[in-house]
Amino acid sequence: MRDDSARRIRFYPVVVIVLLLAFLAAGTASNLERNPQPGLVAEGIPGQKVPSATSAHLPSQYQGMVRQALADLDALTLPGGATLAGWDGPWRFVWPRDASFVAAARCSVGQYAEASSVFSFLNRVRPASGRWAARYAVDGSVPVDGREPQLDGSGWVLWASWFCSSGLDLSVYWPMLQESGDQIVASLGRDGLPAVSPDYWERPESSVTLGTVAPLLTGLRAGLAIAAQLGHEVPSWQGALDRLSAATDRVFGPDYPRTPGGGLDAIVTVLGPPFGPPRVEVADAIDHTRNVLTQPNGGVTPGESWRADGVAWTPQTTLFALSSAARGDRATAESLLSWLDSHRTRTGAIPEKVNRDLQPAGEAPLGWTSALVILTAAALDKPLPIPAA
Repeated sequence: MRDDSARRIRFYPVVVIVLLLAFLAAGTASNLERNPQPGLVAEGIPGQKVPSATSAHLPSQYQGMVRQALADLDALTLPGGATLAGWDGPWRFVWPRDASFVAAARCSVGQYAEASSVFSFLNRVRPASGRWAARYAVDGSVPVDGREPQLDGSGWVLWASWFCSSGLDLSVYWPMLQESGDQIVASLGRDGLPAVSPDYWERPESSVTLGTVAPLLTGLRAGLAIAAQLGHEVPSWQGALDRLSAATDRVFGPDYPRTPGGGLDAIVTVLGPPFGPPRVEVADAIDHTRNVLTQPNGGVTPGESWRADGVAWTPQTTLFALSSAARGDRATAESLLSWLDSHRTRTGAIPEKVNRDLQPAGEAPLGWTSALVILTAAALDKPLPIPAA
């Protein structure tokens, strides 16, 4: 009798590989079925015409995309300063986070009057105590939609106000800024970290996230600079900054993931320029995170624990572009901006997402991405201000 054992042994690895490939293919198909390919909600704002943006000092690069982004922000900003996150349905609200970025973007191109309108709306709806609401209706009311207040708003409002301080009288907004700074201080526990809060992922959280921590760090730095400029003494803010900074490095460093010991998150970009002073370990974490989160379509997903669907989100992609520009990495910043420029809708609007087929998807335009594009283009022309340590 012939002994076929050697032949069987040789075929075992082939069989194992085939089975593994079949398993992976089935898993991929199942994942794609659970996460269907998203499409566009709208091509852009109906009936919109792109103005010349003569009131803005346009950056030298990407002027077409920046002009369109400014036009979209014009359309998304209603009388009274309510700046919509997007034109349609669930986006037709004002998030303090998005509005803060819009104000900063306006100031980066010299549109201080437009920025003042945004701050005026935020000042009218500011919480006298407690956290900022997740979002506000255009009349200033808080929608009853189950969304918890979000602590990161306190940091973003402080940062954007300081960013615009060269062209605005911030004394008008001091009560709002003081309340935001005090709320950050009140939120810190004995470990130096803030209370658990939802962040830009817009979902309930069970542990503190970098999406809350990073904006609060830049907010406290900015708040201290504003207080000094206006002649106010807020010693509790400096103590809170020292405690929060030390706790962030101790608990989140050196990779600075979304949660302690968790997956990476695009919000790591907010730990470095233009939101915070340059640090080698933070720059390494930002670059490593971008490499991990980059999708096959060329854009970036919000985080490792986000949906594994191959879809890129433009706000997070542009956060990495802004970070690169602010840190002097022009090649990466220009590459990401060019990617965004090539995936605009037919009307020129920058969409919320780019799907697996490289098609624009989600809401278009998205105010947060439009603001980030303007800031990034401005950063390629000249350094943006950075809150001191």
